[in-house]
Amino acid sequence: MACIGPGRLCARVEKWCQLGHSIQVRRRTSNYVRIKQFGIQPFTRTLVQSCQSHHRRTLSSIRTQQPGSLPDYQVDPYRLLEDDLKDVYDDIREELQRNTTEPELKTIATYYFDGQGKALRPMVAILMARAINYHMYKEKSGLLASQRQVAMISEMIHSASLVHDDVVDQADFRRGKPSVNVLWNHKKVAMAGDFILAVACMMISRLQDDDVTITLSQVVTDLIQGEFMQLGSKETENERFAHYLTKTYRKTASLIANSMKATAMLAGADESLSEVAFQYGRNVGLAFQLVDDLLDFVSSSAAMGKPTAADLKLGLATAPVLFACERYPELNPMIMRRFQEPGDVERAFELVHKSQGLEQTQFLARKHCIEAVRQASSLTDSPYQKGLQVVTDLVINRMK
Repeated sequence: MACIGPGRLCARVEKWCQLGHSIQVRRRTSNYVRIKQFGIQPFTRTLVQSCQSHHRRTLSSIRTQQPGSLPDYQVDPYRLLEDDLKDVYDDIREELQRNTTEPELKTIATYYFDGQGKALRPMVAILMARAINYHMYKEKSGLLASQRQVAMISEMIHSASLVHDDVVDQADFRRGKPSVNVLWNHKKVAMAGDFILAVACMMISRLQDDDVTITLSQVVTDLIQGEFMQLGSKETENERFAHYLTKTYRKTASLIANSMKATAMLAGADESLSEVAFQYGRNVGLAFQLVDDLLDFVSSSAAMGKPTAADLKLGLATAPVLFACERYPELNPMIMRRFQEPGDVERAFELVHKSQGLEQTQFLARKHCIEAVRQASSLTDSPYQKGLQVVTDLVINRMK
């Protein structure tokens, strides 16, 4: 096989990382097959070694920024959107409460909308909406009511998925307090998750935009497919990483990506501008989940608000484990048996820390943040556009 230069290989790796976008997956099947031939080990080695010099200067600028200081932009996205965000959880609770007369259903459905979450999804959705509006209309257009509705819908779909996850995973804690399935009957909790999703769908229909409805409905389709993918495993290492990336897109990044796209569409953006919003959200979403997977190995239970090493205990092989397989092949049989034998979880946890898996995961997350910054840079300069760039810093440096 002919030698492949770093530039071409970086391009192929980037195409592989985009497997989550289902239309692109179908169009790029031939590229994916060629990448599979290299296997997971050449992929990880080349990603870290060959691509690193290509992105070193950009990575360096991101590494120097810390949450709170933000020397380059002097923009705090949450403070910038304080008025837009302050009543988001109240409005969601009101929407849920007025759609049922069942007191217990109201209590369960609103349990996670207590204002204690990061509100990342509504924040980024509104930030993108305002950045797109400024890009298209300058100061002549504020935030549309329909765009704020999308921000609420995104948080509702996310929380509905958390409710279902807690039932499936039998979680004990979420956001530092007892999870819903600990406090209420599992059947009632599952139905409450369905109820949140149903109300979100009603809100989507009230937007009265067919294209937006299709875009946001794709999120639900992706979520369910992602959950099914999480229940399965792939035998070969290269298939396993592609499976993980696609699952990550569907479970996490699709919601952010399609919410960004929906806010752009509601502003009247054309296809290319809507794609900028989508790609920004896709990259932020992938980076967010990669960091989340990393924190499961390095953060404390108190900081995370839920037990750490939870993914291993659930039998899930996330990016740090898959990268660690390159150095420690003994992880492969553990992955296939979903860490079910005594000592598997502890041994896998140890091997991940002994390998470069955590560093490689962070590198890949940074790479997606760099791409998100590039997408945001194509929008007209404004505090909101700068805020989109700051979000990537918050994602890569978050501690919980």
